[in-house]
Amino acid sequence: MDESDSEFDIAWKQALEWFFEPFLAFFFPVAHADIDWNREPVFMDKELQQIVPGAVSGRGTVDKLVQVWTSAGEEAWVLIHVEVQSQQDASFAERMFGYNYRLRDKYGRMPVSLAILGDESRSWRPSRFESGRWDCEVRFTFPAVKLVDYSGRDSVLEADTNPFAAVTLAHLKANETRGDATARYDWKLRLVKGLYDRGFSKLQIGRLFNVIDWVIKLPPVSRKMFSQEVDRYEKEKSVEPICPTFQMFRDEGLAEGRNEGHARGRTEALAESLSTVHAAIGVCLKLRFGSPGVELMPQVRSVKEHAALEAFLRAIETAPDLDTLRDLLIPHADPTE
Repeated sequence: MDESDSEFDIAWKQALEWFFEPFLAFFFPVAHADIDWNREPVFMDKELQQIVPGAVSGRGTVDKLVQVWTSAGEEAWVLIHVEVQSQQDASFAERMFGYNYRLRDKYGRMPVSLAILGDESRSWRPSRFESGRWDCEVRFTFPAVKLVDYSGRDSVLEADTNPFAAVTLAHLKANETRGDATARYDWKLRLVKGLYDRGFSKLQIGRLFNVIDWVIKLPPVSRKMFSQEVDRYEKEKSVEPICPTFQMFRDEGLAEGRNEGHARGRTEALAESLSTVHAAIGVCLKLRFGSPGVELMPQVRSVKEHAALEAFLRAIETAPDLDTLRDLLIPHADPTE
């Protein structure tokens, strides 16, 4: 994979977890209006993997299973199965049906299957699966949103205060600027700067910054310049700096810490480098999991091995839950702390 290739799968997976209510409000308002948002949605990635082993995997494809409760008087709940598809797939509709059927068989009620189609074709619009013979047949339909339908609505999306307007525009521009490094750089900078004008919280800005960074990748020669330009803009706006992305921590911060170890006293350099890495992990845990993520920091600080910390930092991006991350720390923790 080229270093400038978009990471749609990571970006959409995180965006759905971070902004699930705005996601439904933006793309599926009917479903959004019928959900009791006073009850916290429950993400069921592990359950989905158990029922459909091939789910939640594959580049450009994201499968999310979320338990929600309706706003009706009874204690009802529905399962929402979201597909994000970034390439055309002839078996897509059949796969949607298969997931839906297996979930219904497991839980005894039919889930709502929703699709986001992120490819660039205007004609490919799967929304049903039919099969049968001799008057015995099945017909399955599902709502599908085509992101390319939002093309040409840049000003509308930039003015929208729903976080998924920014996610949608980033996805579109990642496709439109493929192969045009200058336009790609300009749009990424424009999208990041625009986050400050929509009334988002600092946490929302930090998370959307990460989504944009995953979706609109820049070649190495442009990354430093981009970071410096964002720094200048933040100083002009007199705002707190947004959190560097996971990748920036990995590619620049950790490498710098290792290089310092050769440049001066190794003990002093490693101690400072460990402090930097621990701080980076703390911010990323906060971005990904909120306050519960920060509660892992005592265990994180007990780890002194750079390789283990780098592996842990990478795992924060894709770990399904905090228990998975906690298990990664146990073998490397210093028992004296």
